Amino acid sequence: MTVFFIGAGPGDPDLITVKGAKLVERCPVILYAGSLVPKAVIQRAHPDAQVHNSADMDLDEITKVYTDAFENGQDVARVQTGDLSIYSSLAEQTRRLNKLGIDWKVIPGVSSFQASAAALGQELTLPEECQTIILSRASGRTPVPDKENLKSLAKHEATLCLFLSATLIRKVVRELSDVYPQNWPVAVVEKASHPEQRILRGTLADIADKMHEANIRSTAMIIVSKVFAIDDFVDSKLYDPTFSHACRKAKVVELEKEISNEQR
Repeated sequence: MTVFFIGAGPGDPDLITVKGAKLVERCPVILYAGSLVPKAVIQRAHPDAQVHNSADMDLDEITKVYTDAFENGQDVARVQTGDLSIYSSLAEQTRRLNKLGIDWKVIPGVSSFQASAAALGQELTLPEECQTIILSRASGRTPVPDKENLKSLAKHEATLCLFLSATLIRKVVRELSDVYPQNWPVAVVEKASHPEQRILRGTLADIADKMHEANIRSTAMIIVSKVFAIDDFVDSKLYDPTFSHACRKAKVVELEKEISNEQR
């Protein structure tokens, strides 16, 4: 018996991996985050499968689903949104499973920050301009360690992707304004990959008002990055004809060899 933690992706039911979808289809017990996981994902389950919605369950109740399945020798598809490596409650669930001696595995999924970048049509890193992405959240009811405060993170000038922070946008703006000028670019993607997806673009000066006017208060990714305002950047070395790597020799080097051979 195994509990499979499956990242169902950011919202589009087609963004679940093939492996994850096959597990939903074959596992006799399904436990899914009903507040966010699309119904179309769970409709893949076998008609005889036991399907549990964890939206109104606490950790003890969730654990009981696992222990009952363990006693019956049944695999469990634990379906959650996005990818399990970020803000997923994976650690607290697997800690209990380890104590109970129940086997578990993780099937990765597409994160909402990736779906948001796709919706924006934006690479979040640019050669020689920004090579780092920071995934974090504003400190609210769930606190953030002091060393990870937004002001500290902003000093890196890396692309900053903020989860679970839409209701705290004015706090976000205040803290980032201690580091960045008011024209620093910000993009917000609400319900990335959903049919209801909405995109807002702005700056630190106006993004809070724009979100308020659009009534965006949840299920939104906030991305703060200078890459949104950079059009003139150098090409990467990946396809540079003068750059050699394991799969390709630099054309200029080959040309120099030809000239050298002709001179001989």
